[in-house]
Amino acid sequence: MKKVIGMKRNDGRKPEDFRELEIEAGVLENATGSARVRMGRTIAVAGVYGPREMFPRRLQNPEKATLQLRYTMAPFSTDERVRPGLSRRGKEISMVSGKAVEAAIFLDDFPKASIDVFVDIIQADAGTRTAAINAAAVALADAGVPMRDMVSSVAVGKIDGTYVVDLAGKEEDASACDLPIAYMPNQDKITLLQMDGDISKEDLKKMLELAKDAARKIHKVQVEALKKRWLK
Repeated sequence: MKKVIGMKRNDGRKPEDFRELEIEAGVLENATGSARVRMGRTIAVAGVYGPREMFPRRLQNPEKATLQLRYTMAPFSTDERVRPGLSRRGKEISMVSGKAVEAAIFLDDFPKASIDVFVDIIQADAGTRTAAINAAAVALADAGVPMRDMVSSVAVGKIDGTYVVDLAGKEEDASACDLPIAYMPNQDKITLLQMDGDISKEDLKKMLELAKDAARKIHKVQVEALKKRWLK
C-alpha cells in the first residue's frame, strides 16, 4: 500500500512503521519450542510443551488436540509492580491469543493431546498481546507443530487524524482507537480482531489495510528467525 503521510511520532517513526523488531527462536532449553520477541521496549518470551497426552484424561478431546495458552506479566515488567498470578486481563488475553494461534494449527493431527503455550511478558511498553501472539506462533513452529501458516500480530490506531502502526507507550492513550489484529498472510485470514474506541467504517477499512501490510512485514522477520534457528 502507499506510504502514510502525516505526523512524526515521539520515537521518530513514520506512521506506517512498527517498532524495532527482534525475534529469536529456540531460546529455552527445556521447552519443546520457544521464542523471544522484542517489539520496541516490549519483550515476550514463549515456551511450548507438546503435543503430549492431556491430563486429566476427562478433559481430552478424542477428535483433536487442545491448545492451552497462558499469558502472564512478570511483576517487574512495568514501572509499577504487577501483582503475580493470572489477572482478569491476563485471562482475557490468554483466551483471545490462544484462539488467534489455534486457527493456524492442524489440531486434528493430535487427538487427545494437549499443546501448552506459556507466554511471559518480561518488559511492557504497550502492545503486549501482539508481542505475545508473535512469540507464541514462532515457538509453536519451533516445536514442530504442523501449521497452515505463521500468525503475525500488530496493532494500529488513529492519532490526530493520522493512522499509526504499532502503538507504543502513551500512544495508546492518545489514540482514538486501538485495533490489534492477528493475521495469517499466506492464507489472507484474520484470526483476531479487537477494537477499543469509536471509528467509522472507512477508518476501519483503512486501518485494517495498514495492519495487514505491517503484519506481512513482521511475518518475514518471524520466518527468518526460524530459518536462522534450523537452516544452519
